[in-house]
Amino acid sequence: MTLPNPAAEEGSPLGRRERMILAALAAALALLLFGLRGGLQPQAPLEQLARRSPELPFALASGRPTIVEFYADWCEACRSMAPAMAALESEHRGDLNVVLLNVDNPRWSPEIDRYSVNGIPQLELFERSGRSIGRSLGARSRPELAAIMTALIEETPLPLLAGVGSLSPLTGGEALAAGQAAPAQTGPRSHG
Repeated sequence: MTLPNPAAEEGSPLGRRERMILAALAAALALLLFGLRGGLQPQAPLEQLARRSPELPFALASGRPTIVEFYADWCEACRSMAPAMAALESEHRGDLNVVLLNVDNPRWSPEIDRYSVNGIPQLELFERSGRSIGRSLGARSRPELAAIMTALIEETPLPLLAGVGSLSPLTGGEALAAGQAAPAQTGPRSHG
């Protein structure tokens, strides 16, 4: 035989108070999780930039200089560089294309092979005609990204920064004989 619980039947103030405390704790936890996951910002800068990125063939045929960033969602250096890249992309929209290609997407395997991507972030730099003219390896600060973008837009030499290099149409000994550095064949993961 079950004994009746008069407090439960009458909706005692103690039961209501406990429910209110639990509801308040649940609301506080929900707000905390909401804040930790970005709040009202629907996407982080890297995702925003990737979503508004034009298709690579369109960008290269647009008559504007183009920066192609090879990235991954899990890449902390890519994420740390994203706010500056997004802000500068907005400032230069119409003058410069910024294309993001996720190295984890098999769709971009041919481009990953073509541009010898073996570390990220890697920026491939293209002149207005769509010809590759340089490369940047590793994370870049906002001033460095701004200098690279300005050089591309103004068609001036790329800035002298560690990990940034111009690509020469000459190769090997021809490039050295012409006084130009040959494109590096080793990547950031090379140990030789």
